Amino acid sequence: MGRDNVIGRVKLWDLPVRICHWGFVLLIPAMWWTAENHEMGWHTRLGLLLLALVVFRILWGFVGSSTARFGGFLRGPGAVLRYFGSLRGSHVPVVGHNPAGGWSVIALLGAMVLQLGMGLFAGDPYDGATGPLNDLVGVMTADTLTEWHESFFWVLVALIALHVLAIVLYRAVRRDNLVGPMITGSRAMGGDARGMAAVPAWRALACLLLAFAFAGWIWAGAPPF
Repeated sequence: MGRDNVIGRVKLWDLPVRICHWGFVLLIPAMWWTAENHEMGWHTRLGLLLLALVVFRILWGFVGSSTARFGGFLRGPGAVLRYFGSLRGSHVPVVGHNPAGGWSVIALLGAMVLQLGMGLFAGDPYDGATGPLNDLVGVMTADTLTEWHESFFWVLVALIALHVLAIVLYRAVRRDNLVGPMITGSRAMGGDARGMAAVPAWRALACLLLAFAFAGWIWAGAPPF
């Protein structure tokens, strides 16, 4: 991109999206460490914090800023193929997630939902390490979910590795830094690119309250209303 075409810094990501992103980066390794070192109390607490963060991100995907919304970046197979084809030519960065990156986000969120869901029911009450919803299932079901929870973690790790590999390749091949904008929230772009459309801050607060209320309800064992 020539210097004459740069119109300045364009807003790409709002603060909630960036907090969620870096929260995932910190929490997932921390949860692995706590499990490996038998710190199951902290593992459960961090898991509930991750659950709140995932729920918030899902809610924000419907009511958040334009680049945060699922409807703003989810595209069909044709759009994904056209995007990959554009990488061979004069590729122009997009504002927000590209068609391929959008599905990567959905895959990661979906994997985290599955991993968290299994963890909520997993554990053995005889060794004191159980998820908050363990009492709602039988021993055999809990044992099965515990095994799946331990194995599926590596599926999540594989998806994260692919995500990181894509970032590295973009940097190496396209000279496109995807990490910087996720820190600062903006980047320099050319042409007639327009930044994200923001939404009122009260929406983020409402999503945050709902997410933590849900996590608190789960922590309490999901009692009936």
